[in-house]
Amino acid sequence: MNVLVYDNDEQIGIAAGNYMCGQILAKPNSVLGLATGSTPLKPYGHMIKLFKAGAVDFSKVTTFNLDEYCNLDVNDKNSYHTFMYENLFNSINIPRENIHFLDGNSDDLERECREYEKRIKEAGGIDIQLLGIGSNGHIAFNEPSDSFQRWSHVVELKESTIKDNSRFFNSIEEVPTRAVTMGIGSIMQAKRILIIATGENKADAIKQLIDGNVTPKCPASVLQFHTDVTLMLDTGAASKI
Repeated sequence: MNVLVYDNDEQIGIAAGNYMCGQILAKPNSVLGLATGSTPLKPYGHMIKLFKAGAVDFSKVTTFNLDEYCNLDVNDKNSYHTFMYENLFNSINIPRENIHFLDGNSDDLERECREYEKRIKEAGGIDIQLLGIGSNGHIAFNEPSDSFQRWSHVVELKESTIKDNSRFFNSIEEVPTRAVTMGIGSIMQAKRILIIATGENKADAIKQLIDGNVTPKCPASVLQFHTDVTLMLDTGAASKI
């Protein structure tokens, strides 16, 4: 693992945005795996800045998002679909047909998950996967459990994840309790992985990720087995390594 420590999230935003855009400059038709939440906001902002400066072109890029809530309208302000359009897609020149999301409102979620894996494979696989990490070590919505879920699947969200995400809603009662997510195997098949973490509340999970036992109790720990992982951390998230 390549572990990089920065003073603050502003520095991480620039570094991560450069890292993602560097992939596109090297391969204009890159397939990007993208994340939502507060972690990627500054990286996406820098990617937009580079696009508007004429430094990068997204016209041949394809994207797959990690996850989506179930039973939440895609136009809801808290849907990951809306998040991605508001914070990245509306501000760059990526073709709409190249943007892919899991459909958390599908009437057959198991089929939706199988089809999503098929679409990733048909696109040639993910070149670089951007990840955040939960305070309980979850990546995407792969929660701590007794086994690793290999492919995209439906998940019941843990209380800690619902609590973490409640800051985006008016109340914790409004947070969906189910989601669809790429699996651990889906993530591990990405050619490169970039994981970002900020804040002391992520320090325990980062320590487990880097040098703890590989266990589904900390899903992110499986990244120890990946051949190309870069971590961008602030001093808080890096405080226990």
